[in-house]
Amino acid sequence: MIEDKNQQRTPLSDLGEFGLIDHLTKNFKIKQSSTVKSIGDDAAVLDFKKNKIVVTTDFLVEGVHFDLSYMPLKHLGYKAVIVNLSDVYAMNANATQVTVSIAVSNRFPLEALEELYAGIETAARIYNIDVIGGDTTSSMSGLLISVTAIGEVEADNEVYRSGAKVNDLLVVSGDLGGAYMGLQVLEREKEVYKVNPNNQPDLEPYTYIVERQLKPEARKDIVKLLKDLDVKPTAMIDISDGLSSEIIHICKQSNVGCDLYENKIPLDPQVISTCEEFNVDSTTIALNGGEDYELLFTINQKDYPKIKANPSLTVIGYIREKEAGMHLVTRADTKIALKAQGWKNFND
Repeated sequence: MIEDKNQQRTPLSDLGEFGLIDHLTKNFKIKQSSTVKSIGDDAAVLDFKKNKIVVTTDFLVEGVHFDLSYMPLKHLGYKAVIVNLSDVYAMNANATQVTVSIAVSNRFPLEALEELYAGIETAARIYNIDVIGGDTTSSMSGLLISVTAIGEVEADNEVYRSGAKVNDLLVVSGDLGGAYMGLQVLEREKEVYKVNPNNQPDLEPYTYIVERQLKPEARKDIVKLLKDLDVKPTAMIDISDGLSSEIIHICKQSNVGCDLYENKIPLDPQVISTCEEFNVDSTTIALNGGEDYELLFTINQKDYPKIKANPSLTVIGYIREKEAGMHLVTRADTKIALKAQGWKNFND
């Protein structure tokens, strides 16, 4: 479990808002030619020439989206950026800049925010994006993080959720369910720790799925791969709320139906074994778990030969007429209507 071992605790009041911003952002380097003016003025200035611009934003709230008893602040900063970049890549675009805003309570010293921003800086460096601004303010209820991501895409290369056509193939990157099962392991170990703080968790058997939860990656590589293969998806979305929810989004916005094949859903062996340990169905977890940040997309069947041998991509179904409905075809060859049972905000 994560314990506060910081010897030094610098109150944020020692710096003030502008001093804090200067301190936390001093290591950010400009990498994108489209960044004309970054942090330090009333607004950032960007120049995208003839390309189209995409913009997306996400909010992460302590106690709702993350638990600091097992989420290291550096990982949280990294993940806050990644979940936004994933939405940019889901538009078939290249992420170029982010803004980061935080609201923080006085229980956080400067050193804690340095850890958070170290994670943000690591994501910016790995994904070659610029941090160009944001805001800081106080909070009465823990830590809140809002990230806005900006990207660019060549005209006519953008991909929406609404472009799937009948007979298109349904394709997914990577494997599914790992992030949710990683969360279940962390929640279980937290409860054990609360009963006996001397009992340190052994997470070694769950390395992959815990990392999928604490330090996910956005699939920038898939956007490049598809471009290199000369494959433009007809529709695309990132898997943040669960496979079932995302398929339904594509089908509804494209006015089509689909058949998703249970035996085609890609699952890591660690997901399968952990599902058995927790006595839960792995298909249910893949459909509804969420936070995988893989890309789900549809392609024209003529492009199948271009992708069929790629280990990063799996064809999991195909698009049908709207009247056919949206179904999971089970291993027993029966059809079950797909339902959106993934992450929901504002639950009672």
